[in-house]
Amino acid sequence: MVPRLVPAPSGHLHLFDTAADGVVPVGPSVGEGRPATMYVCGITPYDATHMGHAFTYLTFDEVNRVWRDLGLDVSYVQNVTDVDDPLLERAAATVVDWRDLAESEVSQFATDMQALRIISPDSYVSVSESMPVIEEFLTGLADAGRIYQIEADHEDWYFSFDDSPDFGQESHLDPTSMLAIFAERGGDPDREGKRHPLDALVWRQSRPGEPRWRSRLGTGRPGWHVQCTAIAQHALGATIDVQGGGSDLIFPHHEMCAAQGRAATGAPFARAFVHSAMVGLDGEKMSKSKGNLVKVRDLTAAGVDPLAIRLVLLAHHYRSDWEWTDLLLAQAQHRLAAWRSAAQGVTSADATQAIEGMRAFLRQDLRTDRALTLVDSWAQACELATTDHPGARRQMADAVDALLGVTIA
Repeated sequence: MVPRLVPAPSGHLHLFDTAADGVVPVGPSVGEGRPATMYVCGITPYDATHMGHAFTYLTFDEVNRVWRDLGLDVSYVQNVTDVDDPLLERAAATVVDWRDLAESEVSQFATDMQALRIISPDSYVSVSESMPVIEEFLTGLADAGRIYQIEADHEDWYFSFDDSPDFGQESHLDPTSMLAIFAERGGDPDREGKRHPLDALVWRQSRPGEPRWRSRLGTGRPGWHVQCTAIAQHALGATIDVQGGGSDLIFPHHEMCAAQGRAATGAPFARAFVHSAMVGLDGEKMSKSKGNLVKVRDLTAAGVDPLAIRLVLLAHHYRSDWEWTDLLLAQAQHRLAAWRSAAQGVTSADATQAIEGMRAFLRQDLRTDRALTLVDSWAQACELATTDHPGARRQMADAVDALLGVTIA
């Protein structure tokens, strides 16, 4: 159970909105009377959680925690992309059933998230269990003339963005860059029969050896982008407060979700698009495809306290790319030990100013890095104190738990 502090009577969370290209208020105002809504794109479950994943889900865990600290109710949905090419390719290469592989990796992901004290989403939705929702969404787009079937081999269905005047406003990319990134990240700009190179696949007719579902569009499986759009709008409504994910999802994934969502409802898909930075190792982005991974399960199996891992992640601002090193982990382990020593000591310093400072830093674009330094200063003050402030240690322990997800008492 995460401690819930007495919420401040006013305040707002501010985050960097990629579409607005600036820091804006995110979520409802305190007292507005509705929950804050957030959809974060989940894993494709074909390998274990690495630090890039962990950094993304910790970022939105902090969004969740700050909203809760403001006294808001939060509706948080995350999907699991258990119907996608990387999973199917890994299953084929390792000669296992794709469903078994997905189930195993989803279980490991849940274990890793629990170890890092990531608050579970209210709904954790798999694509394979969402076919009726996706079919209903696509049928609506078909009736509106927003998707079309190509006449080339297999007669797949595509989303046409020609009538999307806002296309490009989330990513701010020029057409040349869009085409290059689209091709690099799973798109098919050169596919014969498409009306425009950037039109996105929404329903892939069945191929031998692939999972398939019956639908009014034919027997097959959904494309990537439409999965998230349909699930998010079904669970949270036409417009959500935050669509979140790593910065590698800005284009094409989140741009396509925004266009499809608006095409379906006429309303903006999200009020803010929030993205976490990339984590590297040895000069390259950490990724499953490259295999340069530091995995949560490997560290915890070696005896590393998962909260030290969390402190490594918290020490970096969510919008700044950074690289994992063993030195960072050693520093986090030292920091965790110092905090616990202060929280469990016999003397302490007043914690009120430090806690309010933490709240202020977190509400202003999630400055977790700065919030940590306030706890450092409090721990140092406790070490030098000659008297005890009644309740200060418990007060700080509850705040660090609620706001930063770290248990020190």
